[in-house]
Amino acid sequence: MQILHPIKTDYSYLDQESEDIMKKTIAWFEAKGKKKLTDDDRNFVWYADFLSFINENQIFAKLMTPTGYGSKPEQSRWDTARIAAFTEICGFYGLCYWYTYQVSSLGLGPIWMSENEHIKTKAAQLLEDGHIFAFGLSEKEHGADIYSSDMILTKKDDGTYVANGGKYYIGNGNKAGMVSVFGLQAENKEHVCFVVNSQHPNYHLIKNVVNSQSYVSQFELKDYPIAESDILHKGRDAWDAALNTVNINKYNLGWASIGICTHALYEAINHASHRNLYGKYVTDFPHIKALFIKGYTRLLAARMFTFRATDYMRSASAEDRRYLLFNPMVKMKVTTEGEHIINDIWDVVAAKGFEREMYFNMAARDIRALPKLEGTVHVNMALIIKFMPNYFFNPGTFPEIPQRFDALEDSFMFNQGATKGLSKIQFHDYNEAYNLYDSPNINLFKEQINVLKETLMMAGPSPEQQKDIDFLLSVGELFTLVVYGQLILEQAKIINLDEALLDQIFEIFVADFSKFALQIYSKPSSSEKQSEYAMKMIKKPIADTGRTNLIWEKYVYSLKDSYEMEMAGTVVHETVAP
Repeated sequence: MQILHPIKTDYSYLDQESEDIMKKTIAWFEAKGKKKLTDDDRNFVWYADFLSFINENQIFAKLMTPTGYGSKPEQSRWDTARIAAFTEICGFYGLCYWYTYQVSSLGLGPIWMSENEHIKTKAAQLLEDGHIFAFGLSEKEHGADIYSSDMILTKKDDGTYVANGGKYYIGNGNKAGMVSVFGLQAENKEHVCFVVNSQHPNYHLIKNVVNSQSYVSQFELKDYPIAESDILHKGRDAWDAALNTVNINKYNLGWASIGICTHALYEAINHASHRNLYGKYVTDFPHIKALFIKGYTRLLAARMFTFRATDYMRSASAEDRRYLLFNPMVKMKVTTEGEHIINDIWDVVAAKGFEREMYFNMAARDIRALPKLEGTVHVNMALIIKFMPNYFFNPGTFPEIPQRFDALEDSFMFNQGATKGLSKIQFHDYNEAYNLYDSPNINLFKEQINVLKETLMMAGPSPEQQKDIDFLLSVGELFTLVVYGQLILEQAKIINLDEALLDQIFEIFVADFSKFALQIYSKPSSSEKQSEYAMKMIKKPIADTGRTNLIWEKYVYSLKDSYEMEMAGTVVHETVAP
């Protein structure tokens, strides 16, 4: 299957235990049924039923415990390939189910990166006991600005500490067995990371700050007692642990977006193909076909890019940190593509998308959240731009990265080292991927890339423009498309993708590239030379009616009636309020 199909997708590429996790998770959701799924969403029901299922099958314990910890260390490992499969499934059925995994994973990051064996052993046991976790980073007044913090850890005369301060927008903060809290040491103003228990009397849960099934908490610590054994990191290590934790987990946002869009696509094609207007089925209208083809193509491209990014994450090392470009792209580019996909499909389903028992009602709302979590699009774009000079002008030599579905621990994720030196990271020559194929729109896209590269050499951003985030965002969008296309071409070769689909993907990319080039041309700050180059980047995609008809019939319309979540399901899962 090119996209996820809950019933037909073959997970045999994973080991047997991981395959069982995916199948059991899908079966649980299908048994729950769409009506209960949407009712729980609308009524903000805490997902105790899901967490009970997770505990019974030890799914979080297996997925989030590194090898060597827990009572059954041979069953657990941090394996990004199977995490990807699981998070896509969770996104497919609802963002809240993905979210409780995501924020638990964030909370565990600083723990597994620490040298505090006492806390690591305790965390592994809590996972086996069915607990969830939280990451206390952001604050109401500072957001995710970790340069600033009002969470203060003060040392007492007896060598112990007390923590005082508040945290805001902390998922799972109502129930977490451990919350990894980021703050400052009172004595030297250096960073510190320590753990607390959300059920402790000095942990004051204030409220859920969002209207959601998920509990996104505001909490306050008031003279919360902290022992030396509760501290995970101090100084620069605390800073690195916080950023490296986000490096690991921002990747999961892309899979949530892909899962949401996939379910919405099935609903849309089922609705449109059975709705007759003016003597025609909705799917007979040319503009509807075009919207579906565009939505499907963007979804396929996003999934291909994210699969390939997984390989680079799993193969990362101190000598190969290319994942630090691909990771924020999964977070930024894939999630914004998700918004485009839902917008296109919504133009098809129209008012149907508001109905209370439609998954689409959830999708249209939740897809907006993902570009705004784990750093905004702007923050991640500012990071991505740092890699642009070496990517275009200083390539390195690396061994080819294979497809990585092997059942191994991704141990480097917890040993990433210092979070500096990003501008020194090199990448292999992107032309290697672009030269694999010879098709009309790929060739046109290569012309656009060459003009962009020439622009950067001959009319790059001035010192003033380098301080203008608005200008750099448009330049960054062009750069992002080049990297996005590169990994998609690499993945296409691995899976032997139909070249008609590949050219369709790049038809969209040519148009997108032209759109961002026009933005640069239109900016008041663009120089005359930059505007000239921007106009050269604008190209008209090469349309092919035969190709689009093939894709419609073979890949898009064939989804009709292939999947629909049963309304009633088979099991009623009892839930309790948080």
